[in-house]
Amino acid sequence: MRFGIMYDFRNPQRWHIPPAKFYRAMLDQMIEAEALGYDNVWLTEHHFTEDAYNPASLSMAAAVAAVTTKIRIGTFILLLPFIHPVRAAEDITLADIVSDGRFDIGVGMGYTHDEFNAFCVDRSERAPRFVEGIELLRRLFTEDKVTFNGKFTQTKELTLTPKPVQQPHPPLWIGARGPKAIRRAAEFGANLMTTLGPDPAPLYLETLAKLGHDPSKFKIAQLRMVYCAESEDQAWEDIQQHLAHVFGYYERVLGEAADVEGDDQPLPFKRPEDIRTSALADGAIMAGTPQQVAEKLDTFCKEFTCTDFISSTHFAGIDPKKSSLSNGLFAKHVIPAFRDR
Repeated sequence: MRFGIMYDFRNPQRWHIPPAKFYRAMLDQMIEAEALGYDNVWLTEHHFTEDAYNPASLSMAAAVAAVTTKIRIGTFILLLPFIHPVRAAEDITLADIVSDGRFDIGVGMGYTHDEFNAFCVDRSERAPRFVEGIELLRRLFTEDKVTFNGKFTQTKELTLTPKPVQQPHPPLWIGARGPKAIRRAAEFGANLMTTLGPDPAPLYLETLAKLGHDPSKFKIAQLRMVYCAESEDQAWEDIQQHLAHVFGYYERVLGEAADVEGDDQPLPFKRPEDIRTSALADGAIMAGTPQQVAEKLDTFCKEFTCTDFISSTHFAGIDPKKSSLSNGLFAKHVIPAFRDR
């Protein structure tokens, strides 16, 4: 099993750090993660949020590539309906070149009404825009003089230059949770990225096999919130206020997005202090001493198929020194026991 860290660069006003200082601290963590032996840095995106969630994952990927040498870099996830596929292809290529072939493309459809309304994109078009975008990306990476007459995008004899280092293109991942989206990932012959919910592996692997693919050649990434400290009480004292901020955002945007499967339920806590004893602590969060986190990860491995475990460790507003310490404890005391799983 490979291990990665996900960064969203949220910087809430309540705990605000000057942006240049904050982004430098996050880049320093990624450099440190490479030294600690993590396999991947994953960059996520949203747009126009109160807490300045990173809106430019491909630009950040190039920045990470410039300050690292070994660790792979990917998007979890690039919101494809909001970027022109040709510009996406160019920026993906740049990230792959600067990293010398260390880039992974993770894409998704998006879901928040705020973003679709701000971009003046009809939210009902998100799936066809997403599918069309992937089709055009693949053609741009593998063909010259591409003429494409899509519903949303057209090109005429367009040749992408330069081309990515990885051929035919960087590995493709698709974010999915519901059955329809999971099948779509398999139909595109893409690796799968997901979080929470039932294990998607049976449906995903079965669909791959039915389509004539070798399931053993595909990867499944699972994202969870992870935090290690010297004691369980210290871990929860460090993170509970920041988790409440994170979950408060998702409660609102997912509650508004009624067509996002399984995400319209109210949060199972009223106060930040209640998160520790809520259902979230059993599924979404692995917090405590390294030994306790290892036990939670062991249970996770028995319940889910996962080739790539992704930790969200820098919760919005937390002191970067604390999340750095957590990353180091996890790398030193947890990862070695799970490398050969």
